[in-house]
Formats: sequence, structure tokens, C-alpha cells
Amino acid sequence: MIALSALTTSAQSYDERIANAMNTNDWFALDSIYKESPKDSITPFLEVFSRCLIGNRFNRPDISLPAFEQLFNEHSGSLGLDNLLSSTLMFATDLGKIGQNEQAATLAKSIFDATREYLDSAWISGLQNTIALHTALSAYRLYDITFSGSSGHIPFKIEKQATLMQLDNSTVNGIKADIIFDTGAGTNLISNTLAKKLNLTPLEAYQTVGGFGKRQGQYAIARELKLGDIIVKNVPFIIADMTTGNAEADQYLDCLGIIVGSELMLHLKDLTLDFVNHEITVPAVVPDSKATPPNMCFSSGNNLLTRGTIHHDTLRMIIDTGATGYGSVSGDFFTRNREYVTTHATLDTIRSAGFAGTDTSVRYRLPNVRLSVGGGTVVLPEITVSQNSSPIISYHDECNLGLYSLMLFKKIRFNMVDFVFSTIPTP
Repeated sequence: MIALSALTTSAQSYDERIANAMNTNDWFALDSIYKESPKDSITPFLEVFSRCLIGNRFNRPDISLPAFEQLFNEHSGSLGLDNLLSSTLMFATDLGKIGQNEQAATLAKSIFDATREYLDSAWISGLQNTIALHTALSAYRLYDITFSGSSGHIPFKIEKQATLMQLDNSTVNGIKADIIFDTGAGTNLISNTLAKKLNLTPLEAYQTVGGFGKRQGQYAIARELKLGDIIVKNVPFIIADMTTGNAEADQYLDCLGIIVGSELMLHLKDLTLDFVNHEITVPAVVPDSKATPPNMCFSSGNNLLTRGTIHHDTLRMIIDTGATGYGSVSGDFFTRNREYVTTHATLDTIRSAGFAGTDTSVRYRLPNVRLSVGGGTVVLPEITVSQNSSPIISYHDECNLGLYSLMLFKKIRFNMVDFVFSTIPTP
């Protein structure tokens, strides 16, 4: 978490706006404020730190990596311990994105050695896990992708029992496998049983995975994924217990044995989900960046986040094909639209289940809601509205846009180079 106190400088208005955007995890606001601000009107530390966060959240390691180097060399004393450690993890992550895992491990170890006497057990464990992970991954050429033609095609079906996107014609290490495509998943996940059955190679690296609950998982490598006519070699997964502890919910877990998410999407670079023909298309050669302003970023939980409007209210939205239903909005939306919601919606008890847990809450079901996102507009038959300002689960933002909502569009496209999300409405 980023935590900065208000700054009193000659450029107070710009600094305070930037610090507020950082503290509220509003990366769109940070990007906008940074671009409009005269650079000599921003405190040097905040100018550099802004570039670090913008590059990290908008998947621009070409921006973040030199900025992190400058931050550590010139401004480490301004960070404070927690921000220094958080920046170390982001720096290591961005080094890993360009295949520099050995350098990422070296960086994390140097910061760990320098700060260990000041760390609590959570930070000690987190940094040790980061060092172990990047050390283990440095032995592999990760995400080595082969196309059979000018583009790849991955057929999918909507699994009816749990209403999820299940990839057809897929194998793991040569063995047929049912794989869920979940844009709301920040990492690739696999169950303990399937990791053994499909012969994944365990690594001496561990990470806590969060969803409805939290679980410790072990990293492993799948030597080869076949996704339609695309071959991807050396794919990292986290082996985790996905059970919820709820007997009714757990009967659907056979559908959730393997999940691939935004980490894989980053390496495929450009994906179009066609809900009419039920296939994902991926060009073998991605056009160069058009320097198009991004409308998508990573949330603090590494989920894909965009901005859109629901009932004329602009919201940050998690794009989540792994969420059944149309989605949900937070209590902040309820506060701003209280009269409309209470006069048009009905209260209901909503039961939800997901990774490692369940949730039961009383929410409004708001019908016939206009959604505009990614350049397209549709009318949602309904969306649920929380009365509480806190998110339903830890990684949700102001809105969680579920699979039913996304399926109302003919196609949706994820340009992971320029970080642009676009939609094509069904005629």
C-alpha cells in the first residue's frame, strides 16, 4: 500500500493531488494529473515515484524500470520503510516481466539484507518468498510462445454449471485439460490434484493467494500448454487448495481445477474474445505500440481494471470473466445514487463463492442498468448494489464486471501492449 502524508511545498496543489491519487490507489487519476502537471511544479521525489507507479500499473516497464533505479539511487530516504519494501516488490515484478528474474532476486535480497532487522514477520516472509520465486524462475525461459499461422485461435465454451469460460482443445504437458479463462485472476492457478496428474514441476517458491479467502500456494512449472493452436512453454502456476469449506459450493470445484489469467494475457499481448463464434483470437505478430492513451491498468490486486459508467456514474471496474452473473457495484455507488436505487431495486440475499471462500450479504438487485465501457454501451438486465463502502472481497474495486455483462458485447479486446480495453456491441 502506498501511504504519503500531505506535502507542504511551493507546488502544494500538484503534490497533494498526486499524493491523494497514490493513497487512494486511483492510477487513472495519477496518470492524468502527472501528464497535465508542469514537471518543475512537482516535488522531485513525487515526480520520480509517479513514473514508477504509472509504469508498473499500466504495464510499461520501459517507464518504470529506469524510474525505480532513479528512485532507489536518489530518493530512497524519502520513501519510508513500507514504501521502500512495496517499491522493491514492484521493481522485482517489472524486472520479471522482461525476463530479468536473476536481477529481480538480487535486488530483493539486497533490500532484505539491508532492512531485515527492522522487518516484522510478514515482510520477512514476503521478501523471502520474492527472492525464492525469482531465483527459481530464472532457470526457465518463461512463456515461450509458438503460433502455427499468422494468428492463434482458442475455442471456448461457456461451462453451464458454473457459468465460466472454459477453453476447448487444450492440454497441459500433453494431457487433455479443462482450463478456465479468468481475466480477473492475477496469477495462473491449479489444484493440488491436477498439478500431480498433469506432471507439473514444483518449485521451491511460495506465495499467498487471495480471493474470497487466502491460501498459501506453491509455484510450479507446466512445461507446455496447448491452447487451441497456440503452444506456450514454461508456464508458471501456483498450486493451491481452492476449496471453500462450503459443501454446496465445493461441488462445483471440478470446473475450477485450472485457471489462467492476466499473467498469461500479458505474454499473448493482444486478445479478442468473440462471444458470437466462441473463440479467442491472438495475432502472431503484434503491431508496434500506437502510443494510444491507456484506458486499462492493473489494480492493487493485479486485476485488470478499466473505467466505465453505470447509470451515468463513472466507476473503476474489474474486468472479470471469472465472475458469474452481471457483476456488482460498491456502497459508494449506493451513496451517490441512494434515491434511485431504493426506488428501483429490491433487496435480496446474495450468496457468492470463489477462491478459498464464500460470501453471503444483503444487496440490492438493480434492474435495467445502462453500462458504457470500452467504447460500447449495453443495458444490463440487473446488477447488484452493496450498501457498504468496503469491497465484497479483497481485490474488488468500485465495480466488478462479470461474465454475463461482458457477453452482452459481440466482442471484447484486450490490447496488452497499449493497455487499451475495447468493446463491440452486438447488433
